[in-house]
Amino acid sequence: MHFPLYRMTEPESQSLQTIKQFRDLPEALLAKGCLESSGIEALLADDNMVRMDWFISNLIGGIRLKVKTEDTEAAIAILNQPIPENFEVEGIGNYQQPHCPQCQSLDTTFEELNKPLAYTSAYLSLPIPLHSKLWKCQSCGCEWQNAGSTE
Repeated sequence: MHFPLYRMTEPESQSLQTIKQFRDLPEALLAKGCLESSGIEALLADDNMVRMDWFISNLIGGIRLKVKTEDTEAAIAILNQPIPENFEVEGIGNYQQPHCPQCQSLDTTFEELNKPLAYTSAYLSLPIPLHSKLWKCQSCGCEWQNAGSTE
């Protein structure tokens, strides 16, 4: 039986460059999806290691987002775009991104889970999902109860 021989010209990893590292998988997947929706091919390195055991994410340097070297500048520009103040949601209407009441940053997230306690309990093999329902500013660390007070 004859098998054709394939010659590899250059390993793909040599033409890829890491542009960002993430501790958590959801954030890495969002960034990858953002780049791919803009027409830039991207891949995640070590995402499967973090999926198997997310406690080792910091140990291995997190999940690395890689793009082709020639796409590096465009990819960084896309990821560094400012957060929009509002945008249209089909079927719902206009969504207004909450501002931080302390520094007015738009880099805010809703945290329904008390992560430090939930992660500690999961590490001790006794997962207890403790809810906090807080908005948190990623810029200054401020936390508040509702987004309505910031508008």
